[in-house]
Amino acid sequence: MSDQDWYPMDYDPHITADTWLSLLADETVFTPNSLQIIKRIKDYGGMATCTQLSVKYGGTCNFYNAGSSSLAKRVADKTGCPVLKSEDGSIKWWPVLYLGKEAGKDAEGSFLWKLRDELKEALEKFDLSGVPLYTDNSPVLWKISHGTDFISADEAKIFEDKQVIVVHKDTKAKAISKISQGENFMLSMKKGDYFYLCYGNSIRLLGRIANDEVTLNPEKKKGWYQRPYSVIAKSKDFSPYKNVRKWWTPNANSTCIMIGKSEESLFEDLILKPYFDMKLEALMDDQTRVPGYWWLNANPKIWSFSSIGVGETQSYTLYNDNGHKRRIFQNFLDAGAGDYVIGYESNPVKQVVAIAKIVKENDGENLYFEKIESLTTPIDYATLKGCVELEHMEYFVNPQGSLFKLTKQEYDVIMDLIREENPILRKEETRSYSKEKFLQEVYMTGEHLETLLSLLENKQNLILQGAPGVGKTHAARRLAYAMMQKKDDSRIEFIQFHQNYSYEDFVMGYRPRGDSFVLQNGIFCSFCQKAANQPDQPFFFIIDEINRGNMSKIFGELLMLIEKDYRGKKTTLAYNGMPFSVPKNLYIIGMMNTADRSLAMIDYALRRRFSFFEMKPGFQSKGFRDYQKALDNSTFDTLIERIVELNEEIAADNSLGKGFCIGHSYFCGQTECTDKWMMEVVEYDILPMLGEYWFDEPSKLQRWESILRGVFS
Repeated sequence: MSDQDWYPMDYDPHITADTWLSLLADETVFTPNSLQIIKRIKDYGGMATCTQLSVKYGGTCNFYNAGSSSLAKRVADKTGCPVLKSEDGSIKWWPVLYLGKEAGKDAEGSFLWKLRDELKEALEKFDLSGVPLYTDNSPVLWKISHGTDFISADEAKIFEDKQVIVVHKDTKAKAISKISQGENFMLSMKKGDYFYLCYGNSIRLLGRIANDEVTLNPEKKKGWYQRPYSVIAKSKDFSPYKNVRKWWTPNANSTCIMIGKSEESLFEDLILKPYFDMKLEALMDDQTRVPGYWWLNANPKIWSFSSIGVGETQSYTLYNDNGHKRRIFQNFLDAGAGDYVIGYESNPVKQVVAIAKIVKENDGENLYFEKIESLTTPIDYATLKGCVELEHMEYFVNPQGSLFKLTKQEYDVIMDLIREENPILRKEETRSYSKEKFLQEVYMTGEHLETLLSLLENKQNLILQGAPGVGKTHAARRLAYAMMQKKDDSRIEFIQFHQNYSYEDFVMGYRPRGDSFVLQNGIFCSFCQKAANQPDQPFFFIIDEINRGNMSKIFGELLMLIEKDYRGKKTTLAYNGMPFSVPKNLYIIGMMNTADRSLAMIDYALRRRFSFFEMKPGFQSKGFRDYQKALDNSTFDTLIERIVELNEEIAADNSLGKGFCIGHSYFCGQTECTDKWMMEVVEYDILPMLGEYWFDEPSKLQRWESILRGVFS
């Protein structure tokens, strides 16, 4: 048999669409649980596996499997329709409702059901609007009784020792319920529900269902099933209950009865307080609530996630400007505090751009959420749409609306995609970093360090300028460490400008992907979002060779936003038309080589937005003197004396100046000082540079060649 064949094709229950319609209206046949099963299969497209239904709408696979068999049996009992028997004489009930086949290897679940055509036709005419599409995961209260007529005292003790509750699957309905107590136990109870257990008329304990497994009880067998539980409290009084009688009290002849919402306060007074010294609020605190998952659609023409800061709470109205309920209004009613939200922006952005959390359920007018993360790398619609696991996502099935429900699995799939591009950095152990450590590693005076820290704090934009070898790059990263007071490279981004660097690289631009182009954030835009996610921590964007790029072209409209007075203020980006701001906790450090004649001076518009600090050779700093002393080499001492003299001549040269002095970094980083190393520095670093400086003054060049080489004679 091909896996494409539906079966059994040779069996037909001979139930017409009109008969199905009357059965759907019969509450003794189609119980509330049955209607939920059928509605969910219809919503899924008329065919689904139990696993697919469980993942999408909630409930266990057993809820759909056993529930369908129970429904089919009631339909057969009501109509007298023919049933399908197996070779061993047992009855297959599900074909009354469905056709079936083996699911594909990539499908969730192993067996696929498809609604019979006649039932599907009837469902199109039947009003299912009052039937919940999704399982309510909030905990429910139950009474469970181990009746003395069917369960002996010895058996009751065994069950308590094993921490299982035991009920027969065919236990009939009680009170006004249309659902049998057996079906309640087998299908309606779920992990996390609370119950109190009595044996006969004696209250024994308060418990909570441990998982969704329902298994045959090995002691009683023959239709008796069990559920495991954890004990919350033992009863403090085992004497017979003699108070008010309700269907759910011990003195009522009931086995598995749900305690309705309207009766919860009475349950607290009759059972919880007197037998367990507990209030309902303490039993069902907020921590027991299973979080929900949502997809919130923002129309950038009206509002945007980009305009909301991380940690900022935003309200969203339940009604549109015309006063009408928003589409899928029930979703706004179901969303609760603690639920997670995927933030999506529609045309023209079409990307998941944020993660949020519901902080307060609706108050009749608004729903309240807090943005908890901006995505450094947003996730495109096409990427999400290409995921097989998301093909039945509520938003993809019908995108009309703003708040859409996500299953736990759908949320997890989206979060996996998010974390592939936006990984959470592991909090690696960071070492403290002091000003003293800075002065040991960067050869400048303590006074100059204080000036640097003050400039960076006050202006937030700083350029370190100076001759080659004065340690600009080395100092920039350590300046960031000094401000953070720790070595945390996760809060530092380092780039280098060049002549071809562009706005598209830096802020935002289109990049090829396959046979099309997609809009992507540039490195600065992404780092700004990263910094915005931790507004209480400083972040540092370091730009080497900052004057090699076309500054106005690279920064574009951000030229204004990097000013301290404009930090946190928004402007509209050219490419996506979305608001953007440079966060207040972002510091920019640039480095500029003043000895490169090929470079023009920095853009004056940008110059106004930066403070400039000239770094000088640090031969006279305490740090360098300590380093020099540790090397303890007289030749090295003489070489440094000559370099200091050379710098004095360079500084006095009208065609050069102090911006062309020789930096100390050429002579750093050694633990052992050898003539070979010093000669290599002179021959291959210093003299070639002097050759460029004094290419038109050969006599001066020759004189210094003799002086420096003479150190080693």
